[in-house]
Amino acid sequence: MAALFGARVRRLRLAAGLTQTELGDKVHVVGTRITQIERASGAKPTLELARALDVVLGADDLLVELWPYVYREAFPDWSRRFMECAEGAVAIREYAAHVVPGLLQTKQYARAVLSVGLTLSSDEQLEERLAVRMTRQERLGSPDRPDLWVVLDEAVLRRPIGGCDVMRAQLELLLYVAAEHDITVQVLPFDQGEHDAMGGSLTVLTLPDGSEVAYTEGAHHGQLIEDPAEVSRFTVTYDRLRANALPPLMSLDMIRSAMEGYNRGANVPSRSERRRLAQEQLQQSGGRQLRGGGRRIPGGRRPRP
Repeated sequence: MAALFGARVRRLRLAAGLTQTELGDKVHVVGTRITQIERASGAKPTLELARALDVVLGADDLLVELWPYVYREAFPDWSRRFMECAEGAVAIREYAAHVVPGLLQTKQYARAVLSVGLTLSSDEQLEERLAVRMTRQERLGSPDRPDLWVVLDEAVLRRPIGGCDVMRAQLELLLYVAAEHDITVQVLPFDQGEHDAMGGSLTVLTLPDGSEVAYTEGAHHGQLIEDPAEVSRFTVTYDRLRANALPPLMSLDMIRSAMEGYNRGANVPSRSERRRLAQEQLQQSGGRQLRGGGRRIPGGRRPRP
């Protein structure tokens, strides 16, 4: 994809009658950077640079649309292989332990999730990762969209990622896609106790030829499993998870209830705001307070023993 991107840049540059140095000046990079891009060598182009090249060369968003596939090549082999399989999968079965799956995230929710990555080095990188994630969602609106079945751990509903407003919008999207896009969503409640997939998320992909692969993911690492015997074991694990989860209609009721809770919580001050208000009230009272949060005695006098 980097080679294809570079070939397109070269063709457009020549059509515009620009040298590499002239094009570099217009997009605010040195000419050797344009050489690297055209030869698919060196660092991958950033999203900002892809946008600048698109505008200067009049590419009508061609380069911006190609960029996510170029950026993906910077991921580890196992991660790239999983993304390739997911793009062509005819069915996706996913158990999410901690966050809403990327395919169903709102942009604000995705930004909050991606902003806490240990490998995140800049705001620019955050925007690049966000662009890649949003691009992956486009397939859900296409005629060849996969059959999607998602099991959410109850923790996904209860953790207010991004704050109440972001969570409310995210849960509203889950209700919408379940109703309008024939996507099955179930919730695995806390009271089901322990299970085989504790500690991470699990995805089982069915490929066009009928074969299956599984993907497990923790906080900082994932693993793609292609051995049929191992994949079969993970398929059984997933089937147990959705068997123990609430039925779809009851799951949607729980999601709706959680969303209403965020509606009520939207006007509740945050923990830091509550702490600040408490400190201000204490300062304004002018009285002393017993350590450990005890009741304040008017005038600072203590009762006689």
